[in-house]
Amino acid sequence: MEKKIMTLCCVHNKNQILLGEIKKHGVLNGRYNGFGGKLEVGESIEEAAIREVQEEAEITPLDMKKRGVITFEFEEEGNPFEGNPMVEVHLFSANKFSGEPKETAEMRPQWFLHNEIPFDKMWPDDVYWMPLMLAGKNFEGKFFLKDPKTITKYELEEVNNL
Repeated sequence: MEKKIMTLCCVHNKNQILLGEIKKHGVLNGRYNGFGGKLEVGESIEEAAIREVQEEAEITPLDMKKRGVITFEFEEEGNPFEGNPMVEVHLFSANKFSGEPKETAEMRPQWFLHNEIPFDKMWPDDVYWMPLMLAGKNFEGKFFLKDPKTITKYELEEVNNL
């Protein structure tokens, strides 16, 4: 089964995380997320992650570390990703960046304290893996979704190396 490869980078420090409110129309509008998207032709996964942060928040991550790989499998009628039933997301974290976060056409960046992350306005899987990422852990997982708000089952484990 063909899968779509995507990136997601979360910029954070020991107290706060920078999330972007999605401004696109449709099912994702108004949700918060890290910064990321699909790869362009000839681009590595790391290059795509950096480019997406630059495009969506106008900052450049300086110490990006790969933290996880999660595969999402969607039921056909609930899939927001151009018909690809499987999406593989490579997750990165960054504690340092250059520039100042700015609102763009796609995202409105906002800082949140770790204990005030708006999980109710995010992808439903974020509540499971984000605490691992914020703690500096590496992980792998698979989430099965009925639609962008409903997980039917999942597997998530901490790993030593990615």
